[in-house]
Parts: sequence; structure tokens; C-alpha cells
Amino acid sequence: MTVEAIIGPQKSTQAIMVSQIGNKSQVPVISFSATSPTLSSLNVPYFARATINDTTQVKTITSLIKAYGWREVVPIYEDTDFGRGIIPNLADSLQEIDVRIPYQSFISISSTNDQIQKELYKLQTMQTRVFIVHMSSSMGSALFLNAKNVGMMSEGYVWIMTNGVTNMMDSFDSSVIRAMSGALGVRLHVPETEELKNFTTRWKNRFQENNPQEISSEPSIYVFWAYDTIYALAMAVENISIQIQSGNSTTSGHLPVFPNGPQLLQSLLHIKFPGLSGNFELIDGQLQYSAFEIINVIEQGIRHIGYWREKQGLSKQLMDADNKTYSTSLQDLNPVIWPGETIIVPKGWAIPVSGRKLRVGVVSSFSEFIQVDKDPLTGATKASGYAVDVFEQAIKKLPYSVPFEYQHFGAGLPSTLVTYNDFVFQVYLGNYDVAIGDITIRYNRTLYVDFSMPYTDSGVAMIVPVKKVEHKNASIFFKPFSFYLWLACIGFVIFTGIIIWILEPKIRKSNHLGVILQLSLFAYQREDLHIYSRIVAIVSAGVLLILTSSYTANLSSMLTVQNLQPTVTDINDLIKNGDYVGYEGGSFIEGLLLQHHFEKSKIRSLSLDNFAQALDKGSANGGVAAIVDEVPYIKLFLAKHCSLYTMIPIHKSEGFGFAFKKGSPLVSDISLAILNMSDGNEMMRIEKTWIEDQNCQDSSSNNVGSNSLNFHSFWELFTLTGAISISLFVFAIILRYKKSHKSTKVTHLESGSSQEGNETVNPSPPEGDV
Repeated sequence: MTVEAIIGPQKSTQAIMVSQIGNKSQVPVISFSATSPTLSSLNVPYFARATINDTTQVKTITSLIKAYGWREVVPIYEDTDFGRGIIPNLADSLQEIDVRIPYQSFISISSTNDQIQKELYKLQTMQTRVFIVHMSSSMGSALFLNAKNVGMMSEGYVWIMTNGVTNMMDSFDSSVIRAMSGALGVRLHVPETEELKNFTTRWKNRFQENNPQEISSEPSIYVFWAYDTIYALAMAVENISIQIQSGNSTTSGHLPVFPNGPQLLQSLLHIKFPGLSGNFELIDGQLQYSAFEIINVIEQGIRHIGYWREKQGLSKQLMDADNKTYSTSLQDLNPVIWPGETIIVPKGWAIPVSGRKLRVGVVSSFSEFIQVDKDPLTGATKASGYAVDVFEQAIKKLPYSVPFEYQHFGAGLPSTLVTYNDFVFQVYLGNYDVAIGDITIRYNRTLYVDFSMPYTDSGVAMIVPVKKVEHKNASIFFKPFSFYLWLACIGFVIFTGIIIWILEPKIRKSNHLGVILQLSLFAYQREDLHIYSRIVAIVSAGVLLILTSSYTANLSSMLTVQNLQPTVTDINDLIKNGDYVGYEGGSFIEGLLLQHHFEKSKIRSLSLDNFAQALDKGSANGGVAAIVDEVPYIKLFLAKHCSLYTMIPIHKSEGFGFAFKKGSPLVSDISLAILNMSDGNEMMRIEKTWIEDQNCQDSSSNNVGSNSLNFHSFWELFTLTGAISISLFVFAIILRYKKSHKSTKVTHLESGSSQEGNETVNPSPPEGDV
């Protein structure tokens, strides 16, 4: 008897070897349990998989992780071809949604409980709390029992199981189910049909007959796949009418070759029917699937969370996915009962209790921003300043405890050898978990660290001296309003006078300009005006009152307040004049100035303490005409010199932030805490404590003197008033037209009556007179 087809084997490693033999002898090998992606009909043409490929569930897992917003996961898999096969696809899929894998945990199938617990203790010392378990059912049950014993099935942990474990959930005893309580799982969705129900009943009865001492359980999906596989193979054999005869094979080397093998393989690949596990169809030698089910394990059994489909993504109900766009939203999943019997979604990471403290790198800078000292008694690093207060206050606002310690970068080194780029790079090297201080958020730094949201004002500006401007000529009285605003006021007066002049027939007899101006300015005092004219006059008087008050206030400011104007208002003027410009040494400002086409010889490096001296000397006397720096440093400088210098914004930047290692889960939480502080008064209080000087609290008040008011300040007022005047004018014209038309009709009627009366009184003359 010859072998015409091979069903099985169960394990992927065995299936690889058997399929190679089948390939040489042209015997189709069809497996309902070998799920490893290393098996493919492309490599082994005579292999067909009547089960799903492990990689098909990867997108379901990544959609789950994206929905819950976790940033790091650790895969735990058995050290076999089956366990390792899914990892490359999983890593690629997670990378697409910007999720990191900081560590991969692989466990030998021969590991003892002590060895498994040793690996779990190692995972406890790490921050990541999201684990993806890809194991066989026996290894998976052992892992969860040990995880329960070491306290890793408690609140804060996330466990996601692949179908290697979930496909055998019905065969686990109650102790394993209790140990898995809170875990999520992914498995193929099997539609409930009458045929499936009948088969399950028959299977349970047969199982009870053969095993009277055991409690009958639900058949696993492997039973359904096995049934569908045998049924499909029988249909394929029947389709090609193979006669089973001895001696109908040839030999190729030491292995017989089955001549009908290619025909049987093609017949098998074209079989389609509704099977127990769903629609049976092999495309490229691979069983197709329709949807995955997401489950939640609890002590009482299994809860349904949702579904995932290729084109629709996540959905609560399978029917909901038919006409919807692709979703990875948490709203499309039912609530989960997590480990520790909580419904609060775990954040996916934690500071290990038994691990080291958060290492916070600090570097000495301006004492107002950050000052680093050493405790003389304990030797511990201490830090104070604006940046330190913001960081510590943000840590306090986190909903969990984060122990930390300061570590001094560049201790004992000259300040010229300590650069911020090197400081930030220490986070990338793993020497610090976070770097704090007056660190500018720059694009080149974001390539290797993640920044929190800025905690200071952003931007780059110029510090320039201010000069006193005195108004000594009579033109000061025209300065409160700009030229175009004066034109608008004159036009408004004339326009209002014309409207009233047209609306008042009695006054229309006087048609010279003086009357029009008088009507615009003083019409509201007259009592002989129509109601429409009076409304226009009152609105006009209100506008004139606002304009007069604004003029008076601005003129008073120009005459009484010391008027200070910046000596330079445009950075391009410095380039045109060939002036020297300064910047804070060691910062990125030098490169920014070169980008603005400054000559390198015209750029001078300064320290913050020398800013005032360089500005006082001026560009012609060995100093500078302006200093370019970041806004936080300029505010610090102006807090001490607010009456002599001012700030002119020139460039947008991101401000100061805290630098974390790439993918750190602290970034989003610290940023939310900073945002919360910015919305309240805490950030202002901290800034006032460290930067604002008591004698110079409002440096911005002396930045520039009073300027002329322009038309844009009042255009809405002019537009509203004009619209009211025109509306009343049009309304009055319409009423007057109607009244005139009515009077004309009455006149015509009276005229017709008079003619009729005349005809009666004066009869026609006699015919002889004609």
C-alpha cells in the first residue's frame, strides 16, 4: 500500500521534516496544528496548512496595544521554532505604531518552576508591565501559575496571550484559570452554527463513553480543524477518483514518488465548504480566516471583549464591523477586568519597588535656573532653582510615587568643557533616566531623546538698549491718531452730516459744508429732528465720545509718561549697519546668527554677566549693538535691568524641557503635569520666585512708549455705525416713498371726483352751437 497523503504532524518542528519528505515523494502533507510561520507552501509546495498562521494574530495584538496607549511591551515566548517564529513579525508590527520592545524573555521548554520564577523576578525589576505570552498550552499554564506565586498577576500588570494558549482554554483546570484571571487573549472566531452544536454534542457523548471517569469538556478548535481537514481531503480524493492500488508508485532514489500527488494537491487547494471552524478555503496552501475574538479571563471563565477584522479593525460586536472604517479605538471594546480585579486600565509601566531610583541628571547653570551642590554630611547631590522646582512639583502631581536621586554631570570639570549636547547625550547612553535644567528643545536632540512639553516661554529674541524720546514740537497733538485714522474720523463726520441732511427736508435748503458739519457734531441737541435723524445723531455722538476719550488718554500718555523706544527694531538692520551682535557662549545661537547671514567676525561670545557692559559700550566702542538669546535668559536679564533695555522677538523656538530616554513612559505623564501647572498659578509662582526681581517686576511695561492709535483699532466701531446710519436712511426713504405714492393716489381720486361734478353742473351745449 502506498501513502497518498499525510495528515499532521502536530508540532511545527515535526511538520517541517515531514513536509520535506512529502515534497520529494509528491505526497501532500496537510496539518491542522502546525502554526509556525517558518512553514510555507512557497518553500515546500506539497505542504498545506489547515490552521491559521501565527502571524495572522499579530495585527490584532498591536491594535489592542495601540487602543490602550501602551508604549513598551515585553514578549515572553518558549525557546522553540514555534515560540521564536512570531517575534520578527511582532517586532515589525509594533515598530509601525511606535511601540518599543526593551527586552525579550525566552524560556526553555525544559525549565523548572524555579527557573521560570527567576526569569519573572528579573522582569519585575524592569519598568515595563505589558507582557505578550506566546507559548504552548502546557508552558503557558506553568508560566501563569508561577506569575501568580511571585505576585505578577496583581494590579498594574497586563498579560496578552496568543492562540497557542487561548486555543486550549477549555482544557485548563480551575487553578490555572484562577491564575490567569485578568489576562487578555486572542483567538480565532468560530461562528456558532447548528452543525457545530450537533458535532459538539456527539463529541461529548463519545468522549464520555470512552472516558467514563473523566468530566467531559468542550472540544478545542483543533478538533474542529482536524474534522475539517479529513473532510476536505476525502472530498479531494473523491474529486479525482483515485483508485487505491498497490504498485502504482515509482521510485526516485530511496523514496517512492506518488504520480497522482500533483493532481491530489490541486484538488485539495480548490476545495471550499462551510466547515466546523468556519469557511474552509486554502489560498496559497493557507487556511483563510474571517475574524479574531478578544477575550478576558476571569475566575468564572471567559468574558467577551470584542472582535478584530482585517479591514474594520476593532469592534464590540461582529455585525458592527461590516460598515465601519478601520478602528483602533478603545471605545470599540467592552470594559476589561484587569489583574487585581480592577477596571482601571493599567498605564503599562511602573517604577520597580526593588529597583534603583530614577537617575536625574543635573548640570550647574545660572543659579536662578539650576544650582547644583553637594550635601556636606551625606555627600548626596542637591539641586535648586526654577527648573528643579518645576520638575519636583511635576513629580508630586503624578498619580504614583517616583523615587529619584540627582546626579551631577560634569562635576569638577571647567564649564567650557561641559556642553548641553553632551549632557543630553548621557540620557541616550543610559547614564541618566532624565536630564533636567535649562535644556533647549532642539531638533537634533530629539533624534536620540524624548522631550517633555516646554515649561518656559519659547522663542529667541534680541536685547537692545532703549532711548528716551521727547516730543518738542506742536505735531505732538496729531500723534495720538495715525494719519489714516484722522482721515476716517473726518470722513465719518461728513458722512453722518450728509445722512441727517438728506433725512431732514427743512434743513436741506441749506446746502453748504458748515451746516453738514454742524449736523454731524451737534444734531443730537436739536429737538426738531425726525426720529430716524435723532437715532443717527445719538449713535454718532457715542462714537465721537469714544474717539475723544481715546485721543485724550493717548495724548496724556505721550505728554506725561517717559517714552522709551528701542534703538534697534529689526535684526536685519544690524546686518545692514555692520554692527556687532552678541550671544551667550556655548549656546546654539551662534549657528542661528550665521543662518541669518551675519559675518562670523561680527559675532561676539558673551556671558550673561557681561551683557549689560557690552550693550553700554555699543558696537563702535568694543561692545555690541544687540544681544541675541533665548527668551527665558532674556527675562532673567531684564528682571535686573528692566529700565535700560528691552526685548525684540525675532525667532520661534520650543523653549526649555526635560530630556528622557526614547520611549520613556514618564514623558506623557510629566508633560500632563506641566500642562496642569501652566493652567493654574503654580508655574507663575515658581517663575516669580526665581526670575522676577522685586524692584523690577514688570520689565515689559517699559519696552516701548505709547504709539499712535490706528484705524484697525476702531474699524468695527466705524462699520457698525455706518451700517446703522445706512439702514435707517434706506428705511426712511422707503417709508417716504410709500407715503408719497399714497398721497399721489389720493390726489388722483380727488381729481376724478371733481371732474365728475363739473360734468353735472355744466350740461353739454345744444346741437345748434356745434
